[in-house]
Amino acid sequence: MGSKYDVTIVGGGAMGSSIACHLAMEPGFAGSIAVIERDPTYATASSALSASSIRQQFSTPENIALSRWSLDFLRHIGDRLAVDGDRPSVGLREQGYLFLATEAGMPVLRANHGVQTAAGADVALLGPAALKARFPWLNVADLAGGALGLSGEGWFDGWSLLQAFRRKAISLGVTYVTGEVTGLEREAGRIVATRLADGTRIGCGATVNAAGPWAGRVAAMAGADLPVSPRKRFVYVIECRTPVAGAPLLIDPTGVYFRPEGNGFICGTSPPEDDDRDCEDLEVEYELFESTVWPALAHRVPAFEAIRLSRAWAGHYEYNRLDQNGIIGPHPEIANLWFANGFSGHGIQQSPAVGRTIAEWIVYGAPRSLDVRRFGFDRIAANRPLREVNVV
Repeated sequence: MGSKYDVTIVGGGAMGSSIACHLAMEPGFAGSIAVIERDPTYATASSALSASSIRQQFSTPENIALSRWSLDFLRHIGDRLAVDGDRPSVGLREQGYLFLATEAGMPVLRANHGVQTAAGADVALLGPAALKARFPWLNVADLAGGALGLSGEGWFDGWSLLQAFRRKAISLGVTYVTGEVTGLEREAGRIVATRLADGTRIGCGATVNAAGPWAGRVAAMAGADLPVSPRKRFVYVIECRTPVAGAPLLIDPTGVYFRPEGNGFICGTSPPEDDDRDCEDLEVEYELFESTVWPALAHRVPAFEAIRLSRAWAGHYEYNRLDQNGIIGPHPEIANLWFANGFSGHGIQQSPAVGRTIAEWIVYGAPRSLDVRRFGFDRIAANRPLREVNVV
């Protein structure tokens, strides 16, 4: 039992579905596309469990460019992904990111701000008085400043984005195959087929690894060493009786973040580095909320001293152990193997731009809309990190 497609994409989340969708929409491409997804319900998919936010406040110009392109896509998604007159919406809310800093953190904040404004991002550096005037509920006593996105940053519904890409791709003839990839057949420096757990063999002209947290495992099937693995991140949902009006997505100097969600807020933080392990389970750790998240929130926003934790969930984070940046483009030796992996928390927000870039690269031999070659696999092989400082 088997079939063959010009392009097979391993992983049908937002990234894989974006690549499929953009490839199918590309006028220069007339081939067949299959997306292999192990769980079509997406119950544990990173795309479905993400906090789904978008920002331009990065330290790497290419990340800023990817997010700016993706933002424009989200603003016009109804036009770009309409199917039979049905125009999707992802509920984009541009309420900004606010990175806060103590005196010790200001040099990095200023350096990042210089990179961001040079790349066209609309970000303002504000002192404590300006922050307090704009956000009266904020404790600024120990702050030296903050960087606020004035436009082009916010959050959206990641589930709706995934479904919009998937529906558009299917309408354009993309085939979605349910199955777990267990092997990649390699001959003479090329991937010739994908094997599934049920014994199905799918031949291919090109293979794209968009397997999210499991990308390292998929790459190993082709003999490629990809430093991407699953790590857990927790999202806690809180309610507060006291109004905290006009809040952006705020990142405290401790690394704790919060943002509005419905009538409440979501919040979280990365685990301590010595406790941030690769894992496959999705069990929520409430102790992290009690010991770290809540105290930081209550210090920064006094109204949060009286909050109620209503629920929480965990999602997998596709962590790039080398430099926490995306890996985009072809393998230098396996000519028809492509990567869209390791975004370390900013994958869903950049999925529109990365999907477009991979599609162009496959069809034309080079990306056209954006130059992301610094994110190529060659830096992985050379152990040459391209570090992103603003990891949230």
